[in-house]
Amino acid sequence: MRYGDNLLRHELKYFINLHEYTHLKRRLDAVLEKDRHAAVNDGYHVRSLYFDDIYNSALYEKKSGIFERKKYRIRIYNLADTVIRLEKKSKYDKYISKKTADLTKDWFYAILQGDCQFLLNAGCSLFREFYIEIRNNLLKPAVIVDYEREAYTLGAGNVRITFDKDLRAGINSFDIFDDTIATKAIFDKPVMILEIKYGAFLPTYVHNLLQICSHNISAASKYALCMEAVNSLK
Repeated sequence: MRYGDNLLRHELKYFINLHEYTHLKRRLDAVLEKDRHAAVNDGYHVRSLYFDDIYNSALYEKKSGIFERKKYRIRIYNLADTVIRLEKKSKYDKYISKKTADLTKDWFYAILQGDCQFLLNAGCSLFREFYIEIRNNLLKPAVIVDYEREAYTLGAGNVRITFDKDLRAGINSFDIFDDTIATKAIFDKPVMILEIKYGAFLPTYVHNLLQICSHNISAASKYALCMEAVNSLK
């Protein structure tokens, strides 16, 4: 499915508890493959620095349920600098598309310091879009989002199922490589976010494995949850 030039995928999100996670994990382990990028069997650490404008448009558009919206973030894994990605995630109701481009660590710190001219001259369309947002809409770092992710994949239907655990918001820092920054837990009990992404179809047997009809679908946004947590401290 396409929207303009964007190839879309379905995205469904659910809040689940520890018992539901254990049950679903046992089912998925039997038939799906673990993400090959996972550092350990239980998954990997994800840290993202999200950006928003001076009006917090990404946050308020999410809360208002605007049909078409976008977010920019820079993401790393396991606090390493081997993969550093600028990502633009676009949302169209329950569908998503994502554009990515690789950054270097020096480029990340240049962006953090407001030295963004290289984005315009790097020959990358996503870099140019990001530069225009920074200059025209005063896009700036907003919050660090931390969590542990356990992921499963299936080639048929381009399916990706993830459990995001121990969601935390970074406090008083935007340096994603700082392993000493303070973080605030978002949930006071073991709550996880189940995300189901797929292309044209979700295979019936996967749907049945997940028993997704037994859960309440959510508009869970890790960015919005972390922004609210940080704002509550001010």
